[in-house]
Amino acid sequence: MPVANQHRYARSRGLLAATAALLCAAVAGCAPQDDSDSAKSPGTASGAAPAGPAGRGSCVKGKPATETAGKLTVGTDKPAYAPWFQDDDPSNGKGFESAVAYAVAERLGYGPSDVIWQTVPFQNSFAPGEKKFDFDLNQISISDERRRAVDFSPGYYDVRQAVIALKDSPAAKATSVADLKRAKLGAQVGSTSLDVLGDVIKPGARPAVFQKNDFAKTALKNGQVDAIVVDLPTAFYITSTEVKEAKIVGQFDAKGGKAEQFGLVLDKGSALTACVSGAVDSLRKDGTLARLEKKWLSEAADAPVLK
Repeated sequence: MPVANQHRYARSRGLLAATAALLCAAVAGCAPQDDSDSAKSPGTASGAAPAGPAGRGSCVKGKPATETAGKLTVGTDKPAYAPWFQDDDPSNGKGFESAVAYAVAERLGYGPSDVIWQTVPFQNSFAPGEKKFDFDLNQISISDERRRAVDFSPGYYDVRQAVIALKDSPAAKATSVADLKRAKLGAQVGSTSLDVLGDVIKPGARPAVFQKNDFAKTALKNGQVDAIVVDLPTAFYITSTEVKEAKIVGQFDAKGGKAEQFGLVLDKGSALTACVSGAVDSLRKDGTLARLEKKWLSEAADAPVLK
């Protein structure tokens, strides 16, 4: 090509490149993705956000959209009981479930100041209907029946149910499930504790059903029931701190050999389910859940298993 033509060709390519750059600046999404560390999500230790549906790396702050733009709304009941929370204040990051909530938020790119706590009664959290939270955690066991109304994350805690009774009650001397059949027993409505009471113990008398564990504890303390069924960490806390005249009678084997698990609850079909599930999986895989469990929850070794 003659030199003059080469010069004209170079100027033409330069004009085309400049025009393309101006168009790219005006249209979102034209620029290539930055592979540098500064472009990585702050939500994970490695900088990689949990994969979204179909393996897309779409789990970053604001994507998918949340209940309140730029914030993550987390639900739990009130009072917020220890050892799951401390001082009835979910927002302080103390207690196992508070710590788990903030760990999940961090994996999704939300800092502590981005988390909004909302009071949601236990029964309402997994009832059918649209939710006003992004996820809820309140010792809610994953079950097929509940899955019909809501989505669940993978389990963040493997739990066993336990019986506590006043030390001077006949129920406190029980060494087997059969020994509890004649006792006046109670549990929270809608809970797996109540399921265990009805399906495993099968007491002769109709069990007392309470709206909240607080009411169950009061009934136990006042002698209105002989014993109550709660999850094991709650049983340790009640007997060590709240009702010191009570003791843990024992715990139950996993029903059907399958561990009962607490899961984060999300709206049915929530766009966040895959991202929250990925966050929980990553927290289990890297040992974060185990560390939080060791820090906040009592060991279960000293509770005998009732057969």
